[in-house]
Amino acid sequence: MDGLVEFEVTEGAPVLFEAAGEDAEPGGARHVNRDNDALRASRTFEQSLGAVRSAAESALRVLRDGALKPDAVEIEFGVKMSAEVGAVITKGAAEGHLVVKLSWSSAPGPAEEGTAGR
Repeated sequence: MDGLVEFEVTEGAPVLFEAAGEDAEPGGARHVNRDNDALRASRTFEQSLGAVRSAAESALRVLRDGALKPDAVEIEFGVKMSAEVGAVITKGAAEGHLVVKLSWSSAPGPAEEGTAGR
């Protein structure tokens, strides 16, 4: 393990994450103590996840408001916590990790109900 990054939480105990390689040289972070070599993140946990929430809201808006009009939208992505920049959407095997699932119910719509038995 490279070390720990500590994120302050508005209510409750701080959250610790395993430090990523780029957190070894803390630009926006500082050491919490020398015993566990933890770094204190420059942003709170909530502030760090705010950008992820904005990205998810934007993606949902684009997928729901398009011509496809799905009944359900599911978006999956990984999030890496960094001491300096906070939450980052991680890359997977390719250049980015983003799984999108769109689904529609099989129930006929109002315009189709009259022709269902023909």
